[in-house]
Amino acid sequence: MENDAELEALGEKLYDLIHPKYAEVTPKLTGMLLELPASLLFQMLTDESLLNQALERALAALTASEHRDATSQTDDVISSSSDSLGMLLEQKKEAVLQLLSDHSLLEERVQIAWKTLQEQREEATDVSDTSDREEDSVGETLYKRVHELEPAHCADITGMLLEMDSGSLQQILSDQHLLEAAVQRAKSALV
Repeated sequence: MENDAELEALGEKLYDLIHPKYAEVTPKLTGMLLELPASLLFQMLTDESLLNQALERALAALTASEHRDATSQTDDVISSSSDSLGMLLEQKKEAVLQLLSDHSLLEERVQIAWKTLQEQREEATDVSDTSDREEDSVGETLYKRVHELEPAHCADITGMLLEMDSGSLQQILSDQHLLEAAVQRAKSALV
C-alpha cells in the first residue's frame, strides 16, 4: 500500500463485504486478508469467488488454530496462519489462482509455509555469536539480488528489507517471486 489511508479504505471495503457473512470474526478475517498484496485485494473486491476462496482459507486457518490450543498461544498461531496465507498469496496471480483451484497443491504449499514459519521461530530462539557475520552475509547477498531488480534504489530497499526477521529474509532469498514482491512493496513505500 502506498499509504495508511489507502490501506484503511481498503480494509473498510473488505470489512463491509465480510461482515454480513462472518460477523463474529470479521475483524480477524479482515486483518488476515490485509496482509496480502494490494493487487490481490483489489481483485477480491470485484471477484466475489476469489474473495470467498480466500475467506474459506482464512477461516480454516482460524478454526485449526483455535482447536489446537485455546490458551495464550492462540494469537501466535493465528498470526502464523495469516503469515502462511500471506506467503502463499504473495505469489504471482496465475500461481495464486492455480493454488485456489487445486486443493491438494494448496494443502501441500500451506504445509510447506507452515513448516517454514515454525523453523523461523525456532531459529529466532537460537541466537548465537555468529549472527552478526551471518547477517552481514545475508545483507550482501540481498543487496546483490535487489540491485539486479531495482538498481536505482537498491541501498534503500535493501535497508528496508533487512529490517525483516532472518527467517523471512531467508524465505525471500530462496523464492524469486517473494523477493520481487518484497522489492515492489518497498519501492512503493519509498515513493
